[in-house]
Order: sequence, then structure tokens, then C-alpha cells
Amino acid sequence: MNESQRKLLYWLLIALISLILCYLLWISFPFYNFIFSFLLAVLTPVLISALIAYILYPIIEMLEQIIPRWFAIFIIYLLIFGGIIFGISKAYPVFVHQLQELIHNLPTLIQTYQEWIYNLYIQTSRFPETVHDQMDSAFATIENKLMQILTNTIYSLTGITDVLVIAAVIPILVFYFLKDFPKIKAACTAIVPEKRKFQEYLRQLDKSLGGYLRGQLLVCLFVAVISTMLLWLISMKYPLILGLFMGVTNIIPYFGPILGAIPAVIIAFTISSQRVIFVVGVVIVVQLIESNLLSPYIVGRSLHVHPVLIILALLIGAEAFGIVGMILAVPMLTIAKVFIEPTHIIKKMKKAWYKTN
Repeated sequence: MNESQRKLLYWLLIALISLILCYLLWISFPFYNFIFSFLLAVLTPVLISALIAYILYPIIEMLEQIIPRWFAIFIIYLLIFGGIIFGISKAYPVFVHQLQELIHNLPTLIQTYQEWIYNLYIQTSRFPETVHDQMDSAFATIENKLMQILTNTIYSLTGITDVLVIAAVIPILVFYFLKDFPKIKAACTAIVPEKRKFQEYLRQLDKSLGGYLRGQLLVCLFVAVISTMLLWLISMKYPLILGLFMGVTNIIPYFGPILGAIPAVIIAFTISSQRVIFVVGVVIVVQLIESNLLSPYIVGRSLHVHPVLIILALLIGAEAFGIVGMILAVPMLTIAKVFIEPTHIIKKMKKAWYKTN
């Protein structure tokens, strides 16, 4: 192991220890928890803006070859905000109508669910009592989880003022990040001792992480549109809400499609068994399109990470931080891969892996 690799491992170890200490402080001391919450609230719009600027920058860089940078940013803003306004004007009334209908029919859905549980008990009346106890425990756990998710959602909606402030600040920050992106990149590179190696890391990181993020967001958009259209074609209730939910959850590899299909299947159960078959068929068709057509060509093979490592990262992220951890698991794994891959041990493991294939 050469000197640069030892330095890299040293700083990675320092970063890991720092993260562990920060997490221990977070869960151990309410005062530090308050400080971290305050910093997170302040840094959230900055981090979101930096991510948006990072995703949009290749487009700006391409347009800058023919028009000035400020005009390229103006065109991107015009297209984005124009698209948002057009989408809201067309989809918002439908979304609100379906949401109101869902809320209005919620007691009926709950009653149908209770009747389904009762019929299930009748059909399994010959089973031992221990089986019924396990069923009670499983259903109670599921109901508690759903209530917890609903409570957290309602609680998050109460901070609508904070959301509006963040939404107002983000476009301004994104504009300055896009405008001064080369200067920011040069400033970060200037403080690093080994500039060439750092620039190589940045290039590899942009190739892997940037390609994954941009492609995955585009795939989620396609999944949301296709799911909504197919649910509407089978006359499923609330197609826009369910289709959007499927698109959003699709950002989580492997587990996302399952999470996204759960609400649609539950609502289909309250309608008829035939509708359940139709909904399951829609989910299968969407996933076949996504896995065979969309992801290979849009996301591509930008990650070059074994599926076992991805699933392991998703499980760790889910255990540590829930849904947010699952969303961030793959990007964090990609970042770790870029910095760890050049080490001598990983090179020997890769050489042995490819040699046996």
C-alpha cells in the first residue's frame, strides 16, 4: 500500500469515527440533538439546492457552448417552472378531487378491511389458537406501522410554513450554485493537497453518482406516468395518487416497487378480487418495462456495484434511518465505492473476481 492509499484510508477512518461520534451525541444528549436539528434545518435548503444544481449542471454546460451561462440558466428555469405550472394547472384539480374522494371513502375502506379480516378468521377457524395469536400480532404490527406513517405525514404537513420558506429559498440558491459552479469547484480543489488525484476522484464520482441520480429520477418520472396511465385504463380508483406514489417509491432499488404497490393492492382488495389481479398485473408490467427498457438505457451500468452489496446497504439504511436511509443508501454506497475501490485489497479482490468469470 503506497502513501496516498494510506492517507486515503486514514481520512476515511477519521470520517467514519466522526460520523459515529456525531450519531452517539445525537441520541445521547438532547442539547446536542437540538443543535444538530437546528443545523439540519438551516442546511437542508443548501443541500437540496446543491443537489439540484449538480443534477442540472451538465445541461447548463452543454447550453453554455452556444449561449451565455446566465441565459442558459434562464431557459432551464423557464422550462422547469413552466412545466411545474402547467402540470399543477392540469393535474392539481384531479389530484385534489381524488384525495378528497379517498378521504371521504376512508371509513368504507376501513370497514371493508375489517370485514375481510373477519372472513379470514372464519376461514381459518380450524387453525390452532397460536396461529390466530400470531395473526393478531402481525395485523396489529401492520396497523401500528401504518398509523405511525400517517401520524408522521400529518405532523410534517403542519410545518407548511417551513416548507414554503425552503421552497422560496431553493430557486435562488440553485441559481447562484449554477452560476458559480466552476468557481466553487476550483475553490474546493484549491484546498486539497493532491489536486490531480482529487480531480480524478471527482470525475469518477460524477460518472457514477451523477449518472445514477439523473437516470433514477428520470426513471421514477416514467414509472409514475406509466403507472397512472395503466391504473386509469383498468378503471382503478385514485390512479393519479397511486401512480405518483409508485413513481416516488421507485427511487428505492428492489424494495421500492413493493412499497409502491402496497396501497394500490390494499384499495383493490376493498373493491374485488378481480381488481386485485388487474393491479398486480399493472405492477408486473410496469416493473418489466422499468427493469428491461428504462433502467438499462437511462440509468445504465453507472454503479457497477454487485446487487448483494446494494441490498445490504438498503437493509442497513432502513434499520438506521428508515425510508430516508433506504433512499440515501445507494448514493452513499456509490461515494464509498469511489474512494475505497483504488485500495490495494479491493484491486486484488476484483482481479480474483474477474479471473473466475
